[in-house]
Amino acid sequence: MNCPACGAPMRLESGAESLTCDYCHSVFFPEKNDDGVRVLGASADYTCPNCRIALMDASLEGTSIRYCTRCRGMLIDMEVFAALVEVVRAGQEGAEIPQAPPDPTEIDRHLSCPHCHQAMDTHYYAGPGRVILSDCERCNVNWLDHGKLMRIAHAADALRDCGDETR
Repeated sequence: MNCPACGAPMRLESGAESLTCDYCHSVFFPEKNDDGVRVLGASADYTCPNCRIALMDASLEGTSIRYCTRCRGMLIDMEVFAALVEVVRAGQEGAEIPQAPPDPTEIDRHLSCPHCHQAMDTHYYAGPGRVILSDCERCNVNWLDHGKLMRIAHAADALRDCGDETR
């Protein structure tokens, strides 16, 4: 991406939600899209396992992710996944959405990891949300199709819903 102020190339700093111009020192914060994602620029190293186009470096709630601008899927490091779900959930208090069962044909899907290009493991997510996701244990990443992170974040959490009954 080029600087809106001077036209020079902008640089993404690791872990940042903004781009910086080395020429005029402007800082640019891309707008969030409908998914709450700030798209920061193309990642030359990763391609979407669905669309086969370059994934974009992006930020969601301050967490670095890779994002497909065509299918709107997300590649999220396993180390930050649970914390990201909690941050998204906290920002959506009271927005619990009834969950339909997942499409069972998704379990037969075969995706290649955007990082190592080996087969990803597709399975039912063990937490709330009733979704099927794919992950690569070798590369420590989860692939979530569009809307699945929000389904997880907006789902009733059995442990949270038990309240004082579990004490």
